[in-house]
Amino acid sequence: MKTPIKNRIGGVFVPVRNLEKAKEWYSKILGLEGGEIFFGHLYTAPMEGTAGLVLDTMPKWRNENGNISTYQVPSIQFVTNDIHASYEFMKVNDVELVTDIQDNFYFVFKDPDGNLLMICEETA
Repeated sequence: MKTPIKNRIGGVFVPVRNLEKAKEWYSKILGLEGGEIFFGHLYTAPMEGTAGLVLDTMPKWRNENGNISTYQVPSIQFVTNDIHASYEFMKVNDVELVTDIQDNFYFVFKDPDGNLLMICEETA
């Protein structure tokens, strides 16, 4: 039987606590322009390569104390053509760096909500 599910990622959801602050931070770090807020808790950012990055306060997924887990492993990889320039950019912008540049190829950092993210140098 042929699957009705497409082999394409429609979006990546990132749990955030404050939508406006997260939108501002990601826009600055990734150079995002535009995007839309839906239902008061989702911000869809226009991205290249997927349908978009979705910042979500995830009200339906919070525990009884109103908390939500953050990613504790780097589950999202952003790409760059210059890993060293990207690392310096993050330092200048006071982004919390978790690792130095590893294998001259990638580094890990945290967003303001504590989610671990990664930047890798794109290879030809």
